[in-house]
Order: sequence, then structure tokens, then C-alpha cells
Amino acid sequence: MTDSTAMRRPVTFIDLARQQQGIRATLESAIARVLDHGHYIMGPEVAELEGRLSLFCGARHTITCANGTDALLLALMAKGLKSGEAVVVPSFTFCATAEAVCALGGVPIFADVTEDSFNLDPGSLKRAIATAREQGLTLAGVITVDLFGRPADYDAIEPLVRENGLWLVCDAAQAFGAVHRGRPVGTIGDITTTSFFPAKPLGCYGDGGAVFTDDDETNAVLRSLRVHGQGADKYDNVRIGMNGRLDTIQAAILLEKLAIFPAELEARARIAERYATLLPDGLERPSLPPGTTSAWAQYTVRTASRDAAMARMKEQGVPSAVYYATPLHRQTAYRHYPMAGGGLPATERLSATVLSLPMHPYLTEDDLRHVAASLGAVPAAARTAAARAAAE
Repeated sequence: MTDSTAMRRPVTFIDLARQQQGIRATLESAIARVLDHGHYIMGPEVAELEGRLSLFCGARHTITCANGTDALLLALMAKGLKSGEAVVVPSFTFCATAEAVCALGGVPIFADVTEDSFNLDPGSLKRAIATAREQGLTLAGVITVDLFGRPADYDAIEPLVRENGLWLVCDAAQAFGAVHRGRPVGTIGDITTTSFFPAKPLGCYGDGGAVFTDDDETNAVLRSLRVHGQGADKYDNVRIGMNGRLDTIQAAILLEKLAIFPAELEARARIAERYATLLPDGLERPSLPPGTTSAWAQYTVRTASRDAAMARMKEQGVPSAVYYATPLHRQTAYRHYPMAGGGLPATERLSATVLSLPMHPYLTEDDLRHVAASLGAVPAAARTAAARAAAE
């Protein structure tokens, strides 16, 4: 590390401390109100948060829950996923997407993604549907993942889902706040789920999640499932459910963070635009189609010289991360499940080349220039390899 690097304020990958500085007083007041009324489970802040989230994204119903994985489980339980039924999921995602399917006895069929979006490839979805038929599996639905904050290609995916009589659950753990061609995340598919893990664009100070739906009956089922499958009375359990409630203190924190969320989304978009300008040639930058916005949970580039780039960044005191170096279809717990015909070549290439840079609303111009400088010049051989991989 150079002397100049040692003297400057360090760049953080995600900076929750700087965010907290601006809202510390309101956070403390919000937590104090919960301590005063003492309703720590399903207190009034939970219902208020659900209403505010629905107003924000336009969903008719919002059901908060304990975490993003529980949100997925609740969605699949509400759709009635049965043991042995298959669900198409992308392989290039965090394990929770497939874990929820497996936890209910379902069979994930891993599909490929497109390299420009990191999201489910409609062509691979078609092949996964064919794979289910070839293997005699009963295909129930599809889970898309709006990875790194960008919504999937729903214009192409939704017709395939409808034509095959399937349901669609949108895993928007990283994308709450994004918009696909005028449709806010939370209003797409049969059910949308999200996570409020602290590192997410809208995060609490513990675990939290939410489920969104426009269907009244699904809303009623989800609310029952969230609290042990209760009916009109909490000791009248009408279905097998779970304990998936959001703590009141986390709801109070999220209410204060939601108030500044629109401004933070705008800041993330500006930072993404600056990265696109400042980063050295040879890096494959993320892009957005017309009419689509991203929550920019991560700013993920591609380079065939990833290890060298990460080493240079570390020398300059700049953090980086890889999401995801090992796709699900190659992980021990999931490698025996089927995958779409033709394999998952884009997923394999991405897992070898993706690199996520620091991304949060409080990065300064100086921070961004330092990140860009830390990457240095991408070697010509790496540029050629990246271009070749993109063309394949």
C-alpha cells in the first residue's frame, strides 16, 4: 500500500456506518417508541411498514417476514409446491433460491442466464421446460432472480410461463426499488419476494424480508402461513405454516430507512453511471435495457484477469468480492439435480470472470476515482479473452 493510499479514507464495499450517521437520531427515536410500547412481535410498526412498502412499489398486498429465505418458502408454500414437483431456477444465484425449493421436497431444474443481464435466459427456460418433460417431472413453476438489482427479461419470460400453465415467483432479494419497463419490482409475477438483510439496498439491522402479491386470496394464505398456519384464532391452525414474523424493532428501522430510500436509489444510479465512465477499458460493464432501472445492489463487471485485478485492488486498499464463483449446479448439495438441456455455458463463463466493486449510496467522486485507478489497465490478453467469452 502506498503512503498516499494509507493517508486517504478507506473505501468500503458497503458503508452502513455513513448511512447511519445521517439518520441516527430518527433511528434511536423509532427504536425507543418500540421499547416504550413493548409490542416486540407484530407491533404497530409492522403493519405500518407493510402499508408503506405497498405504497412505494404499488403492490396490493405486502406481507413482511423474518428473512428473504422465509419469504421464498412462504411464496412456494402459498403456491402449493408439492414434494417431487419441479421448479426452474437459474444456477447463477445465491443458494437460497434453490434451497427453498428443496426444503419443501421440490426438484430444482437449473437453467442458464444471459451474460449481459446475469438473469434467467428465456431460451434456457424453454430447454428446462423440455427437460422436465423428458425426465417425467411435474413442472409447477419458475423462480426468476433479479440479480445484482436488475429485473429479469419478463417480456420474454412471462409468455413462456403462461403458455405452459406455470406460476411465476420473482426472487427480488437484491432488486427491491427497481423498475422493469414501467412495472415496479413487487408487482411482477404471481408473487415477489425480497430480503432486508443489512447489505441489501433497503436493509434492516438484522434479518428481515417481505412477500408481495396483488391477489387477495394469496395474501390471506400468506398471512396465515407466516404465523403457524393460524385461522381466525391463533390456536386454530388451519394449515401447516411456519414462524416467519418480522420483529417490530426491525420494522421500525426499515420505516426510517424507507424514508431515504428513493434518494439512495438515485445516488446508486449516479454512481453506476460514473463507474461506467471512469473504469478502465477491457472491463465488461453491466448495462440496462430501455425503460428498466436497477437497484444496483452490486456493481459487477467482467474480466478474464480477475485474480490479478483483485490483487491490485487489495494493494490499494480497495475491497472487492465475487458473486458467484461456484454456480449452484456445481455445488455439493445441488449437483445431482437436473439442468436444462445444452448445459449452462454462460453461467460457467460468468462464474470465472465476474467481479463486484464497492457499491453504496455514499461513495464519493474521490472514492470512485480511487477504485478505478486501483484496477489499473486491463492487460490486452485479458481484453481479448473477455471479448472472446462474450462472443461465444
